[in-house]
Amino acid sequence: MNMNLSDMIPAWVDGQLTPVEKMRVHREGLRHRAVSVFVMAGTQVLIQRRAAVKYHTPGLWANTCCTHPRWGEDTAVCAVRRLAEELGIRGLAPALAGQVEYRADVGGGLTEHEVVDVFVAEAAHGGLMLDPDPDEVSETRWIDLYALTAEVRRWPERFTPWLRIYLAEHMDRIFGARIGAALVSSARG
Repeated sequence: MNMNLSDMIPAWVDGQLTPVEKMRVHREGLRHRAVSVFVMAGTQVLIQRRAAVKYHTPGLWANTCCTHPRWGEDTAVCAVRRLAEELGIRGLAPALAGQVEYRADVGGGLTEHEVVDVFVAEAAHGGLMLDPDPDEVSETRWIDLYALTAEVRRWPERFTPWLRIYLAEHMDRIFGARIGAALVSSARG
């Protein structure tokens, strides 16, 4: 099988970053590059429910979008590309919030072992036009960051493993000053 390099994702094989076919990466649990984006409007975050046809974690809620960069693709370029492809979102400038590494069983004999560049993009809550790809996204919604955290704690089975990990272990790194703003907002509410 001869695959185009643009269809391959960057994964470490024997310590060397190498272009590898996506399903092989997940079947073997290879450590690989990934991108996650959180679109925010103040302390509100846009989340998506993964389409039922996704090859893993179908129907679970996740952050705004997440993907793997193509071989040779800059992660910031990838973030902008996937916002457009998954949700029809254009015109945002995601900023790198940090890097997270995690390993999680995602069912069906597949494992995500990702080194993730996490991006945050600011949007106007009411002014953001969405046009989700039904093969990627079945539903979207805005939710307050702390309401999301509480919901994930109460019903973890409704959320992807990586979103649970981000919220439980990496809130400060990803959301920084927004956390203080969310606390002030919830205290007033």
